[in-house]
Amino acid sequence: MNFPPPGRFPPLILDDVRGAQKMLSGVSRVTPLEGSRHLSALVGAPVQFKCENLQRTGSFKLRGAYVRIAGLPPVERAAGVVAASAGNHAQGVALASALLGVRATVFMPVGAPLPKVAATREYGARVRLHGQVVDETLAAAQEYAHETGAVFIHPFDHPDIIAGQGTVGLEILDQCPEVRTIVVGIGGGGLAAGIAVAVKAIRPDVRIIGVQAAGAACYPPSLAAGHPVSIGSLQTMADGIKVGRPGDVPFGLVQELVDEVRTVSEDELAGALLLCLERAKMVVEPAGASPVAALLSDPKSFRGPVVALLSGGNVDPLLTQRILTHGMSAAGRYLSLRLRLTDRPGALATMLGVLSVADANVLDISHVRTDPRLGLTEAEVELQLETKGPEHCEEVAAALRGAGYLVMG
Repeated sequence: MNFPPPGRFPPLILDDVRGAQKMLSGVSRVTPLEGSRHLSALVGAPVQFKCENLQRTGSFKLRGAYVRIAGLPPVERAAGVVAASAGNHAQGVALASALLGVRATVFMPVGAPLPKVAATREYGARVRLHGQVVDETLAAAQEYAHETGAVFIHPFDHPDIIAGQGTVGLEILDQCPEVRTIVVGIGGGGLAAGIAVAVKAIRPDVRIIGVQAAGAACYPPSLAAGHPVSIGSLQTMADGIKVGRPGDVPFGLVQELVDEVRTVSEDELAGALLLCLERAKMVVEPAGASPVAALLSDPKSFRGPVVALLSGGNVDPLLTQRILTHGMSAAGRYLSLRLRLTDRPGALATMLGVLSVADANVLDISHVRTDPRLGLTEAEVELQLETKGPEHCEEVAAALRGAGYLVMG
């Protein structure tokens, strides 16, 4: 790598973040705050979204990448930069390099979503697909840096990156001076660390809560151990915070300045994405929705006014479809049932009449007549229904049972 090992950096302070803010003037957008009436009602205090999903390149990553690359001396700029990423950091580095006239090479996993690969190329970077997982891609990028002299741009483990991300915190204080809680997703920790440095220096009373996906939560065991530790299995849809080990530089800042780190489940992430789309009209990726998931899981534990950071909106459309389907199922908006009925003319129409009265919409239906468990005059029907929530699901099932059908769930 092309930066000193952990422990040799000077401490990051508010002036570093303010300097980054000046550097980013005219480069990054001052993204808006948008209120959420639904979450405000749940929390019992105003809740606003900080919409970094509307940032250039679709996430906050441009901020840190630009500050890091802009701070390179001319000789290092001339050597070019290299990065490894499955999406957001790739696009941030690509655009920052193009704006600064620096040659950029970005390594991405072979299975990276095509829209993210295409966007990274369109921003001007040379994309090299390597490895099946990000760790393999990262190793390839570091080897490339060693062989060519290109400067490796880490996604979170460098003070310049952290200072750039911290400008989000300064904007929040300017846009919502009365804020009492900021909720932010955590992967490696660069964003949360930067926000904490900026906010705590000006408003030490503001509570900062980090959120990780339960299936990729490296910070709780690291904070318990007092130093960064690696976790083995990483299982989450939230690619943007799917990190197996905290960064050395951000870890110390998170440990000192972030008040609490919580975890959220996959069902909670899916429900948060659905809420962002339906209620806020916001396209948000799973990592960006993690603060919303935390608010939904325990709304009364947050002191308001609350600002929840929507950190990015770069999500593959096919993944969005699967996630929203999962979220609607978890929210009781889909109901799958199997039931038995007498195999005679008109039986299906009668059963559909019961569903019509119960106001359930049939999405799919299939018959099974050849199962040896069925009687000679029986048929089994599998139904996929669109419903209006958990209570409606119970009402539909009860209506079918009340009509004499054997409902098997």
